[in-house]
Amino acid sequence: MPDHGMSPKDLLEGLLELAHEADLEVRILSAQAASAENAPTQSAAARVGARIWVVLAPNDPPEHQARILAGALARHRGAFLEDRFVTPGLRDFIDRVDPLDR
Repeated sequence: MPDHGMSPKDLLEGLLELAHEADLEVRILSAQAASAENAPTQSAAARVGARIWVVLAPNDPPEHQARILAGALARHRGAFLEDRFVTPGLRDFIDRVDPLDR
């Protein structure tokens, strides 16, 4: 993926803020919760009724978690993103992520 001028940690923080503002339901699993039986083993986004849930697994690297969040925002909250100022590095990252990458 091309250089977007942001560290994976900064991308993730910015995307978490956007996801909160866009009313996505984000759950960051603790290591203990991730080790529970039937817990998700990797980060993913899914529609649950009328809500969009994004689950971030603690063992996934920050850039992978950022791609999951960016994909969920692009796929499910495109209109929100169009009407919102998003810093150029973050916008570039979101624009380059496949919205079906979830």
